[in-house]
Amino acid sequence: MKLQKISNRIYYLPSYSETDRPVLGYVRGDRYSLMVDAGNSSDHVDLFNREITELGLPLPDYVAITHWHWDHTFGMSAVTGKTIANRVTNEQLKIVKDWSWSHEAMEKRLQTGEDIEFCDRCIRLEYSDRSSINICTADIVYDKSLVLDLGGVHCVLSRITAPHSEDSTVIYIPEEKVLFIGDADCEDYYHNNGKYDKDKLNKLIRFLEPLDFTTYVIGHEEPQSKDEAMAYLYEELGKLE
Repeated sequence: MKLQKISNRIYYLPSYSETDRPVLGYVRGDRYSLMVDAGNSSDHVDLFNREITELGLPLPDYVAITHWHWDHTFGMSAVTGKTIANRVTNEQLKIVKDWSWSHEAMEKRLQTGEDIEFCDRCIRLEYSDRSSINICTADIVYDKSLVLDLGGVHCVLSRITAPHSEDSTVIYIPEEKVLFIGDADCEDYYHNNGKYDKDKLNKLIRFLEPLDFTTYVIGHEEPQSKDEAMAYLYEELGKLE
C-alpha cells in the first residue's frame, strides 16, 4: 500500500477493506503537517509513517479525527502528533476507552447494539491480540470548528450534520481545494440500519454545495471530483423522496 499524491501538499494512504483500514490523509505545510484520521491500529500508523518517511516528508505534528468509529481512532495512541477531535467525538472516545475486549464483552455489545457485526469481525482480524488495543482521548478538543495554519496552507475542521455519525467532522484545505470527508457521506450503520436519513443527507448536500473544492477524499474509496460526489449524493437523496 503506497502513499498517493494529490498535490505537492496533499497525500493519502489508500484504504484496505480486509480489516477496514480507512484512507489516511496528509497535509504538508511550511511549518507543520497534519494527518487526517489515526487509523485502526498501531500497525496501520506504522505503515503510514514509513510511507511518509520514504518520501522525505516530516511526520505529522497534528492528527485530525473525523469521527469516533474504531477504524479512524484506534491508532491514536501510536501517532506522532497531537490529536484533535470535536467534543462529541471525544466524549464517545471516553466511553469506548472503558470497553473490555474479551470475547464475552464484544458479544454483549453486539446484543445491545453498542457495536455492529462488521466492526466486530474487522477488529478481530486487525488485532490477533486484543489486549494490545489502547484507546485514548484527544489532546486538543474543540466544539464546532477549528482552523489550523500549517504555514502556507490552512486546514478548516468543521463538525457538521451528516448521515453517518452525529460527530462527523470534515477537513477542508481551501488553498488546495481539497476536502477530506471521512465517512460523513455514508449511511448510518449504528442507528439507522445502514440507511440514509433524508434530512441529514439533505443538510450535508447543502453544506457541500457552496464549498469551493475540486478533490473529494472519501474514507474508504478513491478520491472523486466534486461533480462525481454531488451526483452520487443527489442520486441517493432522490431515492428517499
